[in-house]
Amino acid sequence: MRYKDYYEILGVSRDATQDEIKRAYRKLARQYHPDVSKEADAEERFKEVGEAYEVLKDPEKRAAYDQLGSQWRAGQEFRPPPDWDAGFEFRGGGFTDADASHFSDFFETLFGAHGPFAHAAGGGRRGDRHGFQARGEDHHAKILISLEDSYEGRTRSVQLQMPELDPQGHVVLRRRTLNVTVPKGIIAGQQIRLTGQGGPGIGGGPAGDLYLEVEFEPHRLFSVEGRDVYLNLPVTPWEAALGAKVPVDTLGGKVDLKVPAGAQSGQKLRLRGRGLPGKTPGDQYVVLKIVTPPATTGAAREFYRRMQKEFSGFDPGRGVTGR
Repeated sequence: MRYKDYYEILGVSRDATQDEIKRAYRKLARQYHPDVSKEADAEERFKEVGEAYEVLKDPEKRAAYDQLGSQWRAGQEFRPPPDWDAGFEFRGGGFTDADASHFSDFFETLFGAHGPFAHAAGGGRRGDRHGFQARGEDHHAKILISLEDSYEGRTRSVQLQMPELDPQGHVVLRRRTLNVTVPKGIIAGQQIRLTGQGGPGIGGGPAGDLYLEVEFEPHRLFSVEGRDVYLNLPVTPWEAALGAKVPVDTLGGKVDLKVPAGAQSGQKLRLRGRGLPGKTPGDQYVVLKIVTPPATTGAAREFYRRMQKEFSGFDPGRGVTGR
């Protein structure tokens, strides 16, 4: 996927006001409209200009796009950083009059159906409008928590930033900090609802809600799939061959794991119920990795030669390597 420089496409600076972006779009849209322009690539340029404007006219999309940084160049091979959109609070404006099906893979990856911008405008529910009262918009954000937060069910401080326009038409970020109770056993992709923490109501109407989508921070030991937790465990050749009892880290503390005799590298051993809690708790899977000691001394090399003779008939690569 190639990076698109939306500022370059519209011919504006990265600190352009919203009015400057609108004027640039209107000028280019007239110039490249397929019904007007005779240029061979007019239709493609018209779509490109429309895509750039769809992002830069919306303070929320623009702020998230700017978060990627200015070091990227148009046409450069690009993959968005993990959780690049975490910590932003969005109203979820969706699309306006644009036909998103004509937009690029770059746009779809950042702002498509699976991102925070796909939420329906206004956050869905509205209250009674009699007397000019209306319920506030629901807001959405993605937050990063630790596996331990989910395992234990902690209260933690979360900082969010919400894009807004200042009086001069520049995008600025308003920050706020919330204390959030993380439900025990919550998994990636689930949401925490904070009642009344969305947009303010109109005419005394109730405030909307804030929905926090949970993702996990990278962990130094564990990875997770659903409620199941995975740990790669290095073991020695003799532990694998002869069997052993070895201490293993879990989210609930260290436990002893029985490695069966004859264990193989890549073999998965299950610790039942040691994953994330829930109605049906997850398990922890320990993936064995046999690590061979280096032969850095004469005695060690001689030991490996004896081992080679002892297991002369053992050839794990037979039929694969052509031996």
